[in-house]
Amino acid sequence: MQRQANPTWFNAPVPSFGDPDAILLVVGLAPGLRGANRTGRPFTGDYAGVLLYSTLLAFGFAQGEYLERPDDALRLTGAMITNAVRCVPPENRPLPIEVRTCNQFLKAQIAALPRLRFILALGLVAHVAVVRALGPGKPSHYVFGHGGMYEIGNYLLFDSYHCSRYNTNTGRLTAEMFRGVFESIAAVRERSCGWEQTGPTSTAI
Repeated sequence: MQRQANPTWFNAPVPSFGDPDAILLVVGLAPGLRGANRTGRPFTGDYAGVLLYSTLLAFGFAQGEYLERPDDALRLTGAMITNAVRCVPPENRPLPIEVRTCNQFLKAQIAALPRLRFILALGLVAHVAVVRALGPGKPSHYVFGHGGMYEIGNYLLFDSYHCSRYNTNTGRLTAEMFRGVFESIAAVRERSCGWEQTGPTSTAI
C-alpha cells in the first residue's frame, strides 16, 4: 500500500545501522511510517531520531551531524541501532506475531556483534524482544522500567522509555532522563571492562 502511495520511499524491511564493532546496541520498536520507512535508516526522519542521535553524539557513540536524512554522513562509533520489528507496522503498532516473527533477526543481529556488551531497549516491546532474543527465561522475570538494568548472560540490558514525540511531549521522558540512562551506561562501561558473568540480576540505575 505504501509503495503505491509513496513510491519514492524506502518501503522495505529497515536494516540495522551502525558500527560492526559496536559495544552498544540500541533497540527501538519499529520503523516509523514517515521516518525509517521513508528514509531506510533507523530513527531517521522523525522526531525520535532527534533526541536519540543528539544523545549518541554527546556520549561519543556518533560522529558528524544528524540532518534527518540517510545521506547526512552521520557515522556511529561503537554503537548500532536496530528495531524489534523490521517493517513499519499497521498504524505504527506492531502486532505480537510481528514481534515474534522478527525476533529471529534481532537474535542474529546480537550474535553478529562480537564486541557487544550493552543493549539499550527503548520501551516495553523492545525490552521483551531483547529478553526473548537472549533466551534466558520468561520475559516476566525481567520487569521493564525506565532506568532499569539487567545482567543477562554476557550482556547488560538497560531500559528507557521510548524517545518518541508522544513520550517527550507528555513529559513521560525528558532529555535529562534519557541522558541519565546513557550516563549509567558510560559509568558501568568505565568500571566494568571485562566484568564476569554472574547470571541474571536486576538493579535500579
